[in-house]
Amino acid sequence: MPALPGQRLQRGVARLLRSLDHAVLTEFVPSRGLRVDVISLSPKGEVWVIECKSCRADFASDRKWQSYLDWCDRYFWAIDCDFPVDLLPEDAGLILADPYGGEIQRMAPEAKLAGARRNKVLRDFARAAALRLQGLTDPESISAGVY
Repeated sequence: MPALPGQRLQRGVARLLRSLDHAVLTEFVPSRGLRVDVISLSPKGEVWVIECKSCRADFASDRKWQSYLDWCDRYFWAIDCDFPVDLLPEDAGLILADPYGGEIQRMAPEAKLAGARRNKVLRDFARAAALRLQGLTDPESISAGVY
């Protein structure tokens, strides 16, 4: 099991999203200087971004989360049962998770991506997924610079 609280939340969120038939990536970089905890592609083609918050300090120190709104159709917070929910803005979705799964408590409002932005996100998502898969099936290809 992942060691850090945020990683445990990521795992549960990823399991939830897979159960909803989403394709899921963790630690995805949509743009230079940004890294989302979880991004998924729904069966309908929606892009969801989920930011995992393990404690009050984790939330308070995050100064970039509003930038993630420009990279998804729906934005969610993922927290565990001990997180103080009242800290979170109410205009985003909410997922309650643990290392083994999760449940959507509040569906995120839809804010459709513009066509050019959607194209970039989907292209980058596909490249990241393919490169990660190749790294798993042929780890030497990464260290040899073969892509």
